[in-house]
Amino acid sequence: MAWIYLFAAGLLEVAWAVGLKFSEGFSRPVASMVTVTCMIFSFWLLALAMRVLPLGTAYAVWTGIGAVGAFVVGIIVFGESASALRIASIVLIVAGLVGLKLATPAS
Repeated sequence: MAWIYLFAAGLLEVAWAVGLKFSEGFSRPVASMVTVTCMIFSFWLLALAMRVLPLGTAYAVWTGIGAVGAFVVGIIVFGESASALRIASIVLIVAGLVGLKLATPAS
């Protein structure tokens, strides 16, 4: 269950990262409220996952999901660059996340 919490926390991290973009420096009230709500729930789910998972693994996976997700949203929604070097770099992050999952004892 901890991995499910962690995955959901990571998805909410993507949501609040995107929300930061849409909030325009917290100057747009609705986008700002959605962003802060996603932040709170993301942290809460991360905390639940950390009851079982090691700190380093949980935090690295949480930030990794957020980084990869924000990268993908940036390309799809905001038209950011999808250069070969950027994609190769994200592939390395994903490989690290898979490695952490495989190296963590079943929980």
